[in-house]
Amino acid sequence: MQIGIFRGPAGKLLNVEELIADAASAHADGFHSYWVPQMPMGVDALLALSHVGMAVPEIELGTAVIPTYVQHPISMAQRAVTVTSIIGNRLSLGVGLSHKPVIEKQYGYSFERPVRHLQEFLEILNPQLRNEAVRFTGELMSGKNSMMLEGAPAPDVLVAALGPQMLRLTGKMADGTITWMTGNKTLADLTVPTIREAADEAGRQKPRVVVGLPVLCTDNLDAGRDRAAKVFQIYGKLPSYRAMLDRESLGGPEDICIIGDEAEIRDQLRAAFDSGADDVIAVEFGSNQEEETRTRAALASLL
Repeated sequence: MQIGIFRGPAGKLLNVEELIADAASAHADGFHSYWVPQMPMGVDALLALSHVGMAVPEIELGTAVIPTYVQHPISMAQRAVTVTSIIGNRLSLGVGLSHKPVIEKQYGYSFERPVRHLQEFLEILNPQLRNEAVRFTGELMSGKNSMMLEGAPAPDVLVAALGPQMLRLTGKMADGTITWMTGNKTLADLTVPTIREAADEAGRQKPRVVVGLPVLCTDNLDAGRDRAAKVFQIYGKLPSYRAMLDRESLGGPEDICIIGDEAEIRDQLRAAFDSGADDVIAVEFGSNQEEETRTRAALASLL
């Protein structure tokens, strides 16, 4: 089982020094990958990962995810290949639309035609990551640029795709997807078959399915659920994640979290892999040092 650590959706935002120490701990514990989000506050994910990668060898590093509406794809490609030129071929570039309230109310951009926006974004991003010139004029954006950075490895592009249209587009134009608040039934019935079929039709290799899940190892299930309901409350309100919870007939984010003892965590993670996950990236959300240590040990025992 390929298990990674996903730092950011729970708890405080870490500075660069803390991210380096955290990633080093994940690497020492044998985890396959380490992921950070691009938030409106805190450190820049790609810039931070360039420092993490210089300090921590071997472990895969990934963004989960960088919003596409707030920067041009040429600029994103430039930042990404700068990172790979520093740390080598172990960056996965996770990108996503974010959410209408965030893009329009916080950043002040229009959340116009999201599927079309992502298609045109990838039309520009992908060749630039491969150090190819781009000459593209679309309905929503354009991009014209020469080769980007010779010798820099191209990162895999993973898209935060949840619904059918986004999954089909991702299968045709990206290397895989990153999910969040998505259950096993949805993975098996929608996510995996949809993205794989689209990739097959486009003649692309099997897409990678990276599944983000909150995990807490504890014997106090009620307290764990209460904490999950508070920590992840926002995800039950954002429409795209709410739709994923509704597909599973779940009341709130606390219902999709993996909460329980070591055996429960093992069984639920195996169920995610059986449903089609290639990787699970775990968001640990212990409320104290004992829970954090126990959760980390439970995850590490599965490697």
